[in-house]
Amino acid sequence: MRDDYIKDALKIIPDPNMLINVVSRRVKQLRRGNRPLVESLEKLSAEDTALREISEGKISYEVSEA
Repeated sequence: MRDDYIKDALKIIPDPNMLINVVSRRVKQLRRGNRPLVESLEKLSAEDTALREISEGKISYEVSEA
């Protein structure tokens, strides 16, 4: 994973544990065949694609109160 993508995504989801969970779930979706929500001229890994989607505001998340 690229450090610059991680830093940008942490600006949107500041909790590292939450970021890992959101990225993990999105990576699973991408590997099952879901289309990326961002376009790239370079070939990105599923992890980098998920991080870019988060940093560009394409992915949202919700914290449930337990």
